[in-house]
Amino acid sequence: MAALGWLTPRRRSATARSVLAGEAAAEAGLKSTQESLNSLDALDSSATPTDETPAFPVVGDVRAAAFFDLDNTVMQGAALFHFGRGLYKRKFFQRRELARFAWQQAWFRLAGVEDPEHMQDARDSALSIVKGHRVSELMSIGEEIYDEYMADRIWPGTRALAQAHLDAGQQVWLVTAAPVETATIIARRLGLTGALGTVAESIDGVYTGKLVGEPLHGPAKAEAVRALAATEGFDLDRCAAYSDSHNDIPMLSLVGHPYAINPDSKLRKHARGLEWRLRDYRTGRKAAKVGIPAAAGVGALAGGTVAAVALHRRRR
Repeated sequence: MAALGWLTPRRRSATARSVLAGEAAAEAGLKSTQESLNSLDALDSSATPTDETPAFPVVGDVRAAAFFDLDNTVMQGAALFHFGRGLYKRKFFQRRELARFAWQQAWFRLAGVEDPEHMQDARDSALSIVKGHRVSELMSIGEEIYDEYMADRIWPGTRALAQAHLDAGQQVWLVTAAPVETATIIARRLGLTGALGTVAESIDGVYTGKLVGEPLHGPAKAEAVRALAATEGFDLDRCAAYSDSHNDIPMLSLVGHPYAINPDSKLRKHARGLEWRLRDYRTGRKAAKVGIPAAAGVGALAGGTVAAVALHRRRR
């Protein structure tokens, strides 16, 4: 993907970099969608929606669209972690980096929140891993990783919500801090319109190890949705957004139909206060299983899990 420039924190404010990240995500998402319009995969017929569809999508309202967060909203766990598992299997990095990914996933699944420090650590690790690799290579590998680690982690209830919007003739977009290439693969496999994700800089089709702006997280997601809506002519008051995290309140507040899906405690409280719709597809308040690959070793699993539980209890 063509680079739009690299801005360091010293040159621009966080707000400016959020806008840049959002605009870059919208541009990348639209480009990816146009390139794959004729190759969309059909929805897997075995994944029949199991939850009732919302009443509000208006059939034929092309100025309405739906925006879905990915991690723990559409898919159980973090996409970047699952992508890391696949890269480890293909010898892209060593066991110590896998242990770090395992710890980050343990925290995410047990604490049920997105920790900014862990997210930045995961981002930096991923950038260092892909630096020097071709974009086309990672896209091809990403297809395989989706089948291996992600396909069976899609929440059927959230997928049914997305399908309701598609059936109404509306566009449906993933909006995620995950790399736009990974997000695009997931969106295509689910039959969605496209994806807005974090844009990594590349020159002549090779990753440089830098980002365009900043990760598509928090306010940057709202900027991406705003930029896409301006380009596509969406009326945000008629649009819907879905997320599990309080970090996405800026995006949820941007639309007329916000949904809290598998919400963390802060989002649940915020959503109830504003009478937003809530849905929880988990079997409990927290996910029961922690997806740590066996290759990480018993020590990494035990240590990461115990530490995550202890820290979570301390914060509570």
